[in-house]
Amino acid sequence: MTRERLLEIIRFCFVGGLSLIVDYTVLYALTEYAGMYYLYSSAISFGVSVVFNYWLCVTYVFKGAKKQTARQAIIFFSTGAIGLVLNQLCMWFFVAIMELHYLIAKLGATVIVTIWNYITKRKAVRG
Repeated sequence: MTRERLLEIIRFCFVGGLSLIVDYTVLYALTEYAGMYYLYSSAISFGVSVVFNYWLCVTYVFKGAKKQTARQAIIFFSTGAIGLVLNQLCMWFFVAIMELHYLIAKLGATVIVTIWNYITKRKAVRG
């Protein structure tokens, strides 16, 4: 692994951590304070964090990504949509079937979706 790739992965993890904070904050606020059903608030929080993550990936994580084409942005958000489906399936499974609290379930969903996100978003922003 090259030094640049390692630094890219570190930046990706840092941005992912920030995105996770945004995701959890919105999820918690919508569920606990707005009284929204956890799967609805999970979908909204995921969407907000995807937009936040995209912005940081393009401006900070992937070098040379500032020259985004419409095609790359579409691919990035399409992979995000698939990530949303994975997130929602995981949330449902962990809460409804495994009977975990929704915030604990979000941890499991995050691990699965993060792997998907790195692989696909790297391709999307790098072209």
